[in-house]
Amino acid sequence: MPRVTTRVPKYRLHKPSGLAVVRLNGKDIYLGRHGSPESQAEYRRVIAEWMLSTTATTPGAGRRQAESCIVNELALAYLRHAKAYYVKNGRPTGELRNIKDAIRPLVQSHGHVHVSAFGPLALKAVRQTMVDADLSRKVVNSRVNRLRRVFKWGVENELVLAAVLHGLQAVAPLKRGRCQVRETAPVQPVPDGLIDPVLRVAPAQIGAMIELQRLTGMRPCEVVLMRTTDVDTTGPIWSYTPAEHKTEHHDRKRMIYLGPQAQRILRPHLKKDLQAFIFDPREVMADRWADKRRARRTPMTPSQAARKRKRNPHRAPQDRYTTMSYARAIAYACDQAFPHPLLATTRYAHLEPHQRQQVDVWRREHRWSPNRLRHNAATFLRKQFGIEAARVVLGHSSADVTEIYAERDLSKAAEIMGRVG
Repeated sequence: MPRVTTRVPKYRLHKPSGLAVVRLNGKDIYLGRHGSPESQAEYRRVIAEWMLSTTATTPGAGRRQAESCIVNELALAYLRHAKAYYVKNGRPTGELRNIKDAIRPLVQSHGHVHVSAFGPLALKAVRQTMVDADLSRKVVNSRVNRLRRVFKWGVENELVLAAVLHGLQAVAPLKRGRCQVRETAPVQPVPDGLIDPVLRVAPAQIGAMIELQRLTGMRPCEVVLMRTTDVDTTGPIWSYTPAEHKTEHHDRKRMIYLGPQAQRILRPHLKKDLQAFIFDPREVMADRWADKRRARRTPMTPSQAARKRKRNPHRAPQDRYTTMSYARAIAYACDQAFPHPLLATTRYAHLEPHQRQQVDVWRREHRWSPNRLRHNAATFLRKQFGIEAARVVLGHSSADVTEIYAERDLSKAAEIMGRVG
């Protein structure tokens, strides 16, 4: 059995070939052209794999590797783990992107620091770079928690000494009003005055999705995945079981009930093909092009009539909306429903920089995201039926989570104190 060294092998030049090479367990591994970014990335990859295999198979090697491991190697090993772990139905989840955003300032400022020397002050220094980048307090705290998760995984795999993680856990989160960091306003329900005008200009499918969210409190990722086969229409109250949902990896079931109003909205969109998605952007685009053809004022030229549709267009609509495309459709409808009072007739690309700034401010004030519709349902349900009913309908495991979504009905408190005091 080859002797396993206690130090990380170096990235070296193989002079006869001009290639980069590293010797692991008595064997040379060629990495590509010496000095190239590709060879350096390959070096980090093979070192991370070697470290994992060494700590798993060599008695007593864990502590030696934890003492010699550097932050770059730990981050690379964790990212390889995250790419395999944070996957749902064959696609990476949004958590993977969040992890990359959290790790980036860590490796930029402390990438070559030994993990054993990375303590609370180093973590606070990384956190300060996030604050200096004008990230909000909640985002900074969540990213610091993800960095602690990286080191926790390192302890589990004997890449980090337990004492290092213990020191990082001593770093307290940033508190509101006690630190110089940007604060964000809490997410509020969308006012009806911003929803109803959008429903008048949005395509029928987008309008139905908005109404369903406002009534049932389902998440955007749940409404875009609706299929006829997932909707049980046999009883007086329909039920919708999403094929996938946010908390399924916790073995939690998700059932969304559809009352008479939701049934009236959904019924015209049900498909004969039970496996097809109910809300199909291809149908929306077909209707939009048909409306443009009907509104055409000049006859179509022969060259236009003979033009063939591309077989594989670069931006062809898919068979269902994604959460991002659904949000973009709502933003587009918001811009139509609330045009800028002075600059709406000029194309955005033709505006001056100061005019673009005015339009951007206007749009931020009048645009809203589909996630906020869940707050609308939570607030209504809590006001009418109480916090426990809102928790059950929204599918939360704890009423504390529902508190985040449901705006408190302070009018009841005011009415009580009007009688008492």
